[in-house]
Amino acid sequence: MGALFSADEHFRRGETALSAGDRAAALEHFRVSHRLEPGNARYRSYFGLCLGLAERRFDRALDLCRSAAKEEFYNPILYLNLARVHLEFGFKAEGLRYLRRGLMIDPNHPEILGQLQELGLRRRPAIRFLRRNNPLNRWLGRLLGRLAGFESSPEPVR
Repeated sequence: MGALFSADEHFRRGETALSAGDRAAALEHFRVSHRLEPGNARYRSYFGLCLGLAERRFDRALDLCRSAAKEEFYNPILYLNLARVHLEFGFKAEGLRYLRRGLMIDPNHPEILGQLQELGLRRRPAIRFLRRNNPLNRWLGRLLGRLAGFESSPEPVR
């Protein structure tokens, strides 16, 4: 693949391959773009993301994504990539934390909102001043859910 294209062109091709589901091709394009411009936080983050997705190298992927998010702390997409790495390896709580951090920067970011939607929404507890796992709240919530056909107002998972 080499340096036939600029780092930006490799990055664009990597984004296209990733959105098409071709993780291996995306990884190679992001690897080259990162090699050509190692100081670019966005290239580093996507290279880390694909390293985790395609090669299952969690530690290295996490290092790359974290350093990119630390460098460009104002870029919500870098927090999304960091969250995706955590979610890919089953660390849902950490993934949610980084998704929320991305939303603090851009509350209307469509990809982050979509990822949160994909993770699922929970209905509000039937009796809000009781804990969610209180037996009365659980029983009443199930009953109300059946009666309402699960159409009560959902809220983001907290």
